[in-house]
Amino acid sequence: MYKMLTVVFNDEKTAYEGARTLRELNDEASIAVYAAAVICHNPDGTVSTKKVDEDLPLQTVAGTAMGAVIGLLGGAAGAAVGGAVGALGGMFGDLHNADVDTQFLDDVSASLGPGKCAVLAEIDEDWVTPVDTRMEALGGVVHRTPKSGVERDQWSRVVADAQAELKQLKAEEAQANADRKAKLRAQIDRLSKRLDAKVDRAKAHHERVRRDFEAKVAALQDQADKAKGDTKAAIDARIARLRQDYDRRVQAQVEAYGVAV
Repeated sequence: MYKMLTVVFNDEKTAYEGARTLRELNDEASIAVYAAAVICHNPDGTVSTKKVDEDLPLQTVAGTAMGAVIGLLGGAAGAAVGGAVGALGGMFGDLHNADVDTQFLDDVSASLGPGKCAVLAEIDEDWVTPVDTRMEALGGVVHRTPKSGVERDQWSRVVADAQAELKQLKAEEAQANADRKAKLRAQIDRLSKRLDAKVDRAKAHHERVRRDFEAKVAALQDQADKAKGDTKAAIDARIARLRQDYDRRVQAQVEAYGVAV
């Protein structure tokens, strides 16, 4: 199952140990780590990212959701985090891109007090014991949530409602007198522009999802090419699930927006 994982530690050094532990679990194919970053809550209240060792796996993959979560955790300070997480991509302060629920963000924010650091990762795990056992041994507090479609669903409903309203206005315009037609046409034009902007945003989001998907598959395939036996089989299964999930998301967006986004 695809999840966003955050493990909170009391200091930066232990957070790096947690990140290296994720790398080991990834190498063992116990989990798949699609992106990882170390973040710290500074004494001045800001949240910043820290340099992650180059040998940590896949740290620049799946940046859209990762960057958005970091920005949301940083609150008003999120914009200051942008430069530091440029390699992670992302659109800060946007739950639509973060792909997580607000309860997860609230729980992590409450746990990530001033002076504490955390490992933030986007992962695929079949069971929680490998991560929980290793992280608890390091003194980490684990928070995880399934990658959520709630915000995407809400966004889809907003678009659907706008499309329905536009249809209703056009039907009303067709039956209105000349004076009323002009007023309805103005409303139609304004709503059409807003709807076009929403669809453009959906297209941009899908393009980020597509790049994210291709990067994940490439990283997993590279790992599978070097693996053997059960480890290779586990990675191949993850690739298959990833493709199925991507195909479902594409179809859902086509149905939601009425266009191939």
